[in-house]
Amino acid sequence: MISIALAGKPNAGKSTFYKSATLAEVDVANYPFTTIDANRGVSHVRTDCPCLERDERCGNEHCHDGKRYVPIELLDVAGLVPGAHEGRGLGNQFLDELTNADAIVNVVDASGGTNEEGEPVEIGTYDPVEEVDFIEEEMDQWLAGIIERNWEGVVRQSRSPGFDIDEALSEMLTGFGASEHEVAASLRELDYPDDPQQWTDDHREALARDIRARTKPIILVANKADIAPEENIERLRETGKPVIPATAEGELALRQGVEAGVVDYDPGDDDFEVVGDLSDQQRTGLERIRGVMREWGGTGVQEALDTAVYDLLDQITAYPVQNESKWTDGQGNVLPDAFLLPNGSTPPDLAYAVHSDIGDGYLHAVNAKTNRDISDSYELEEGDVIKIVSTAK
Repeated sequence: MISIALAGKPNAGKSTFYKSATLAEVDVANYPFTTIDANRGVSHVRTDCPCLERDERCGNEHCHDGKRYVPIELLDVAGLVPGAHEGRGLGNQFLDELTNADAIVNVVDASGGTNEEGEPVEIGTYDPVEEVDFIEEEMDQWLAGIIERNWEGVVRQSRSPGFDIDEALSEMLTGFGASEHEVAASLRELDYPDDPQQWTDDHREALARDIRARTKPIILVANKADIAPEENIERLRETGKPVIPATAEGELALRQGVEAGVVDYDPGDDDFEVVGDLSDQQRTGLERIRGVMREWGGTGVQEALDTAVYDLLDQITAYPVQNESKWTDGQGNVLPDAFLLPNGSTPPDLAYAVHSDIGDGYLHAVNAKTNRDISDSYELEEGDVIKIVSTAK
């Protein structure tokens, strides 16, 4: 399962974002380090379900009238403070949690209502642009420190016949989620001495920055957009980083309204409908949320997750079925499963994603939309419905 981590300074709204996206019970409070141990839960990314191409909707529990929600893991990491890579504020522990993520959502308090330590200040008095590069800088410095502490081992290996620096660095960086391919790609981009003993701190830091960028891409969420000065959002967008304005509190209110049966809303919608009785105070609060949604096209929470998975990680959604005519599994369920795969994946890749036995026994595949056999090298596209023929059952 794709794993997305929420990171940022304390009190930026990460736990509210997490709760709104998972509806899991977590502590949400207005003080630093509300979260100590990382929270793990299941959220979803949203895409168009292939059932929209048929006369009837599929009826899957993860499909809401053609809006398909595909599960991902969401990780809420405790707030990071400046100097986290040196262990400040339990930073090493919290940074270590991020190594398990495929991408990182940097939650920034766009209102300027918390300072660099995560302490409440008057709205607009702290510059949120200061947080734009914060997470990647801390991660880059932390990873550079890990590389430096383990470098003597690489130097020792280099004295052995047949030494391969790609292999040595891949072994070191496996725990950070770097593959041998990614290490090789980084080394192709960098200028460095052939002899590891000649590497400097600058060489190791350049490697750390490139590996982090390849393995842990970051998207910025300008949270608290409902109370943020408008110029703060604009200045964050002018940084050139991918920025999603968001109100995690607004999303949470809508999700709780749905649970209470008073609001009709699907995550990622740009509007909602009130379908139950509300107090004047509740109605006023929801109208304020509606105004933010009209300005930004939604609450931003779902958009942030979708952008992280489909854009930053370049994933597509594929749907394996057993019956290519009815798009069903063996029990007659229509479009029962949806899998996220890297863009460029093939039918055998999908087979292995379903189950290793299915992959090992892979024979051929059928595109259920065209009812034609497809080659093993066919590159799957977003929304493809595929019948896998395998010796495994």
